[in-house]
Amino acid sequence: MVSLALCIGTIGTALASPLYPIYQELWHLLPSHITYIFVAYMFGCLATLLFLGRTSNSVGFLRTLQIGIVFVVIGLLLSVIASNALWLGLGRFIIGIASGLISTSAMLGLITTIPDSHKKNAPQLSSIITVIGFGLGPFIGGLIAQFSHEPLVTPYLPIIVAAILCFFGLYRVKTPQFKPQPFSIAPHLEIPAPQYKSEFFIAGLTAFCAFGVFGLFASLSPSFVKDLIPWHGPFVSGAAISSILFISAIVQFFAKSLAAEKCLNYGLITLTMSLVLLALCMTMQWSSLFFLSDIFVGIGHGFGLMGAFGLIHKMTSIDNRAAVMSTYLFIGYLGTIVPIVAVGYLADHFGLTFGILGFCIVIGLLCLSLLMWHKKVHLIAD
Repeated sequence: MVSLALCIGTIGTALASPLYPIYQELWHLLPSHITYIFVAYMFGCLATLLFLGRTSNSVGFLRTLQIGIVFVVIGLLLSVIASNALWLGLGRFIIGIASGLISTSAMLGLITTIPDSHKKNAPQLSSIITVIGFGLGPFIGGLIAQFSHEPLVTPYLPIIVAAILCFFGLYRVKTPQFKPQPFSIAPHLEIPAPQYKSEFFIAGLTAFCAFGVFGLFASLSPSFVKDLIPWHGPFVSGAAISSILFISAIVQFFAKSLAAEKCLNYGLITLTMSLVLLALCMTMQWSSLFFLSDIFVGIGHGFGLMGAFGLIHKMTSIDNRAAVMSTYLFIGYLGTIVPIVAVGYLADHFGLTFGILGFCIVIGLLCLSLLMWHKKVHLIAD
C-alpha cells in the first residue's frame, strides 16, 4: 500500500503535463504562463519540504501519506473545476504540497515495511516507483484526453477515485512503533556529517540537473514537439514525457546493483549528451535528434537519480534521513523552478529556440562541472 500511495501520488502530480497545450490554446496563454503553472506545483512542493519535511517524524509515515493523498484529491478537484490559469495554478500548488509530503514519508515507509532481505534496496525501490508514477501520469492523462470529449476533466477522474481508495487502504497497513518528535513548522534543512558535505551537494545538484531537464520536457515540450514531429495531440506529448521516465525506471531497475558513484557519473555524462542532442535538434529541426535526446534524457535521469539516492542513503542514518532527504529534494526541485522560469521568460522575449538553447548550454556546463568535481572528490578520498 505504501508503494501504491507513492505511485498514485506521483501520477497525480504529473497528470496535467500533456494537457498544457489545451490550456494554452483555450486560455490564450504565453509559454511563460505555462511555466508559471508548472512552477506553482514546485513551489508547493518546496514549501512543504522546507516547513513540513519532518512531519513523518512527528505523526508517522502512514498518517503523513494519508494527509498527502488528501491534498492530491483536493488539488485534482481544483484542476477539474479550474476556469482560468489562477485556479489551475492553485490546484497545482496544492498537488505540490501533496508531493512533498508523500515523497519523504513514502521513502521512510518503504524502508520500514520492506522485508529485511531487501532493505538495502529501499532507496532504489523508492526512486523506481516515483519515476514510474511520474511516467504513468502524463501517459494516462494524454491517452484519456486524446479520446475524450472533456479532455480537461476526464483525465483527472480515475486518479481521484484511485487516490480515495488508496487513502482508506492505508488504514489496513499496520502502524509501526516509533518515537514521535515534537511537531514543528520551523524551516529546517539539514545536511549530513561534514565528511559527506561535498558528495551531498554533488548529489543534490545532479538531481537539480535531472529534474531540470525533465521539467523542461514536461512543461514546454508539448509546445515545441508539435513543430518537430508530424504527430500531434495530448497523447503524443504525454508519450514523449512518459518515455523519459519509463526509460529512467528501466535503467534504474537494471542498474540497481551498480555503485552509486558510478551511476552518478554515468547520469551526468548522459544528461550532457542529451542536452547537446536537444540543442542540435532545435537548431537543425531534425525530429530524429529529438527522439535520441528523449532517450538520453531518460537514461541520464535514471542513472543520475539512482546514484544520488544511493549516496544520500549511504551518508544518512534513520535519525536524520528524513531531514537530509528533504534538503536533497529541495535542491533538486529548484531545478524545476529556476531554469524553467528562465526558459519561459526567454521564450516570451527572444523565442522558444533561444530559451531552450540557453538552457542546454547552462545545464550542460553544470553537468560537466559536477562530473569533474565528483572525480576530484574521489581522488582526494582515495
